[in-house]
Amino acid sequence: MTAPILEMDIDPVWGDATDWESLANRAAEAAAQIVPELAHDNLLVSLVMADDEEVHALNKQWRAKDKPTNVLSFPMLSRDEVLRAATDEGAPGMLGDMILAHGVCTREAAEKGVSVEVHASHLVVHGLLHLAGYDHELGEAEAEEMENLERKALALMGIADPYAVED
Repeated sequence: MTAPILEMDIDPVWGDATDWESLANRAAEAAAQIVPELAHDNLLVSLVMADDEEVHALNKQWRAKDKPTNVLSFPMLSRDEVLRAATDEGAPGMLGDMILAHGVCTREAAEKGVSVEVHASHLVVHGLLHLAGYDHELGEAEAEEMENLERKALALMGIADPYAVED
């Protein structure tokens, strides 16, 4: 299975007990199985697993939001360019940058009652979908489409539906 190539930079705050690079690559492969335009090794993604301070600064600078968030995605290609790059094996392209915030990821994982590894996998899939041109912030239909794609990709990894509501 081909998937985007992930160039990774991992802040020491993430620790070395988990092979974060393998985890992110598994998440990218699962996303590529569900979203065919990601199933090409001619796409490059920069993934930074950062601390909250770095994500806070980027979120403030680029989104005018003065707080850290779980994942930031900075697409380099439009949706049309992603689809074209996916069909042209000779046209490598920088899909974009993703930055995960360790503290936010850790807190959200605890709130959801899942491991940091499970939540980080979800955030990588989520960020890749943003880089491929999906955007849950455009409306309810777009959010539902993106969540369904995430559910399918995570299911391939043996990860339960992150959007399931407990009774």
